[in-house]
Parts: sequence; C-alpha cells; structure tokens
Amino acid sequence: MYSTKTFSAKKEEDVLKEIELVSKIYPNVRKIFLADGNPMALSTARLLKILSAISRSFPKARRVSTYALPRDVLSKSPEELKALKEAGLNLIYVGIESGDDVVLKMMNKGETFESTEEGLLKAKEAGIKLSVIILEGVGGLKYSRQHAINSAKILNRIQPEFASVLILSFPFGVEHYKEKFNGEYIPMSIPDLLKEMKEFISHIELDGTIFRSNHASNYLVLNGILSRDKKQFLDRINFALENPNAAGLRQEWMRGL
Repeated sequence: MYSTKTFSAKKEEDVLKEIELVSKIYPNVRKIFLADGNPMALSTARLLKILSAISRSFPKARRVSTYALPRDVLSKSPEELKALKEAGLNLIYVGIESGDDVVLKMMNKGETFESTEEGLLKAKEAGIKLSVIILEGVGGLKYSRQHAINSAKILNRIQPEFASVLILSFPFGVEHYKEKFNGEYIPMSIPDLLKEMKEFISHIELDGTIFRSNHASNYLVLNGILSRDKKQFLDRINFALENPNAAGLRQEWMRGL
C-alpha cells in the first residue's frame, strides 16, 4: 500500500497480546483503529478473532475502524461483511483518491470507478460506514476537470458518511511523480487547486455527508455538511480566488509537508 514499505501481517498471538496489554493501560478507550496499511486483506476469521478480543478487552469501545481497499471489500462475501459489522467494525477509511479511470490507471492505483463503487456499496449494504478521501491535484492541470467531475460522481454514487479532500504532495519530488504520467503531469498552482475544488464541490450532490478539508496539506480549510453548506463552501472558494491575501489561506510553512 505504501511504495517504500512491504506489507506483512503481524503474528496473530502478538496482536492479541498487544490488545490485552494496552487495555490494562487505557481501559476506557472508546475509539479503536486497526493499523496499519490494509487489515482488510486479512481473512475474515482472523479479523473476527481480533474484533472479539477488542470487545472483551475494551467494553467501553464504541467504534472500531480501519483502512480498506475496495478490492479487499469485494473479496469478502456479504455474510462476512455483516459478521465483521456485528463483531464491531463500524467504519472503514478508503483512499479513493480519484474517480477518474484515466487518472487511476496512471497512478497505478489498482482500482477503477466501477470497482470502487461496487466495493464501497457492498460495505454500506453490510451496515459499515464509509470515510473516503479524494486527492486534489492528483491528475495535474491536464486532467484536473475530469478528475474533479468524476471524483464528485463516485461520491454521489456511494453517499459516504464522511468525505475529506487532501492535496497531493511529492515526497520523492515532482519529477518522480511525472514518470507515472509519461511526462504529462502538469503541477498545479494554488489558484488551480482552488478551481479544481470548486469544480468538485459544484458537482457534488450528497445527503448529510460530513465534509472536511482541514488536513495540513489543504490551503483552504472547509468543514461542514455538504447538503447544507455547499453554497457556503463555493462562496468561500470564490472569495479565495478573488481575494487570496484576505482569504486566510494556509501559508506554505504551516502545511508541514
């Protein structure tokens, strides 16, 4: 899941021991996150053992969440997903990143619009809530509009409970990222990114989704409910485009990237 790391699963006995140990230190924990890269790749039987141990050790826990990929959700049957939900898995975080198939292919994401929609709707049908992430700037200037429109489209289809937008960063440099796009990736300025966000939100039709763009990477911080605050978000973006010095945009040194 991370290009500089190799994914491997901890031994089951080590995980169960950690759960027991941590419960003695923090017995009143209410929210638990299964780390790190992709726990949904584990077998359902193993996940159920972990969730059962959490239930026993943390009786006050009200939410268990984890990262997931749509294809790993698709690999599980509806009955398995319902069993995971009943065992305490309430929420999955999914880095959709883009709803555009061209951008997804260039990123080598391993997912498509169709697989993302199918997998996440399958999770919702089992009663598992969704928190999804879109990456601004991931398609560069050339693919910005189609990335924004199709990313809005996938969210409209799945109607997640939570949605966030982060801005693409380049830990290995812009040139390294350009190689994925055969040299077609054009870096985006702050106004370009604001215009992409405007396009994205303009096409959003969500009912009750809690939306945030408050990650350290974001220049413009937005928080609210999209069905209620869409016009306010668009007004703030337009103000930032017209009055960048007065819009309270996060300064580069504050982004900590």
